[in-house]
Amino acid sequence: MPRLRPSWLFPTLLLSSTAAAPPPTPPAYPWLARPAPASQALAARFPAPAGCRRVPVAAGSWGEWLRYLPLRPAGTPARLYDGRLKNRQDVVAAVVDIDVGTQDLQQCADAVIRLRAEYLFSHDPNKVHFHLTTGYDFWFSDYVAGKTFKVRGEEVTPAARPAEAPTHAALARYFIPTFGYAGTMSLSRELRPVPLPAVQPGDVLIHGGAPGHAVLVLDVAAHPTTRRQYLLLAQSYMPAQSIHVLRAATGAAWFPAEALNGAFETPEWTFGADELGRF
Repeated sequence: MPRLRPSWLFPTLLLSSTAAAPPPTPPAYPWLARPAPASQALAARFPAPAGCRRVPVAAGSWGEWLRYLPLRPAGTPARLYDGRLKNRQDVVAAVVDIDVGTQDLQQCADAVIRLRAEYLFSHDPNKVHFHLTTGYDFWFSDYVAGKTFKVRGEEVTPAARPAEAPTHAALARYFIPTFGYAGTMSLSRELRPVPLPAVQPGDVLIHGGAPGHAVLVLDVAAHPTTRRQYLLLAQSYMPAQSIHVLRAATGAAWFPAEALNGAFETPEWTFGADELGRF
């Protein structure tokens, strides 16, 4: 469960007028019925800060996939799973064009798991798997083959379910038990620690625990002379809500990649400078 940290401040960032060119082969976003307009991609909506350049990412990589995430039209509010508005619209720079679900499940760590699973599914569904908080390794390939789990107290044991084809609809069903029994603690164990100065697109700011929180690094830009870095960040929160790009109090969407007094401030959580992880 995230906790509020209302006291934070970053300098205003002016944005450059140019956006990243789209990749030769547009990334696949399996939940969309049709490809999103290029003008609504993250890279088009949020140019790098003035004088900065986005860091290189490999074709087909997790970082490239995040860089071109489809966004809903500017001004779209973030909503909770039940349709109500998120109470902190001031921290929302944009809303990712992806569903929340109808249950209070897709919260902070679950949003990271959701996006990572969608990326893996778009390349190879057999690579989709996540550990539950108990340590149980839950594979999508097992799930569609008819293998799931049951929980009794603190014990997780294998269970049977009807087998089905590895479709995107099946992936949506796989998310329900995954979100229910994975969280910031299990996700933090999935990631290897990396220092904040080495941040890359796709890294995760994460504090595992109860309460805990996770914020995904969507993109990174750097100034070629000063080497100062800036981050685009996204999160879900409690209750489950739209995955949204974060906005700083100044109105800027790019956050300086700097720890102050050992802490990295985001609008609704303060992370330790050492709480960055990578898949």
